[in-house]
Amino acid sequence: MNRYTFLDGKSVLITGGTGSFGQKFTELLLHESRVKTLRIYSRDELKQHEMNRRLTDERLRFLIGDVRDKERLSRAMRGVDYVIHAAALKQVPTCEYNPFEAVKTNILGAENLIDVAIDCGVSRVMALSSDKAVNPVNLYGATKLCAEKLFVQGNAYVGSGGTRFSCARYGNVVGSRGSVIPTFLHQRTTGTVTVTDQRMTRFWITLEEGARFVLRCLETMHGGEIFVPKIPRMSIMDLVQAVAPACEVKVTGIRPGEKLHELLISTDEGRHTLEFEDHFVIQPLHPWWKVENWSDGVPLADGFTYASNTFPDQLSVDALRTMVAEQEIELEQRGGGPAAGVERESVEEEA
Repeated sequence: MNRYTFLDGKSVLITGGTGSFGQKFTELLLHESRVKTLRIYSRDELKQHEMNRRLTDERLRFLIGDVRDKERLSRAMRGVDYVIHAAALKQVPTCEYNPFEAVKTNILGAENLIDVAIDCGVSRVMALSSDKAVNPVNLYGATKLCAEKLFVQGNAYVGSGGTRFSCARYGNVVGSRGSVIPTFLHQRTTGTVTVTDQRMTRFWITLEEGARFVLRCLETMHGGEIFVPKIPRMSIMDLVQAVAPACEVKVTGIRPGEKLHELLISTDEGRHTLEFEDHFVIQPLHPWWKVENWSDGVPLADGFTYASNTFPDQLSVDALRTMVAEQEIELEQRGGGPAAGVERESVEEEA
């Protein structure tokens, strides 16, 4: 199947390519495009080895490197048409405890990537962001907000006809390393699951949905947009009911830097956001942006916010049960069982 024809004959590089997103994105490109080469850039030698052994495709190239290393990035990005930037330190407690490291990877790494992409003549760069970048209350969110600003304004350094930069921002990814479903599946065997606050709500998107969304954004981007998908929300207690209905629930209290509800578009951003059938486009407020780029979008009502406690599309317990069952199968296929997502990892994507 060749669903993504715009990639025909192109070379693509994924930073953090051995992370949860990177692996799913790679599978999609190998199965549904005629991409010329796909470069996996990360610092995890073991996961590169395992990924290479599992996928065995001659179009794959595995490059050891760190986004902090500008010289290595420059060598790796030579001859690349499109870049997907997924590398980040993303665990909230890890970033709080290691703030300098979070800044070096998430902010300075983003600056390095922008500079190198321009110098190497890359056509398009799509950076992955997070709901935590909206009105951030922790360092991780603050670094992702800075990264978004860098990628949006990176277009101003290029001029007409050069590299274009955009961002894709979405919520929690179902089944990614350290996420709550693998955690609950593991805790279920003990008879007790831990919840920080029973009122908590979250946005949810699967790995495949996230990867396909990024591909659509890469194809349609003009440069400067922040793309936000319309995705369902869920209640944490509904998820407990779906995963471990017979277990005792232990409430541990909200952790430092954790939000009760999550936000994907703030009120201030809503003023320059356009709505489409299945996504939103946050437009940049800069003179180089052409308003006609997205003239078919519908402006949002004044005061609009896209929050996990108010958005009408909520997952039912039955829908969550189906999602959990699919995750159990996928975790088993990864070879780790229910605890695979809750092991030693402190970062989702390798920088």
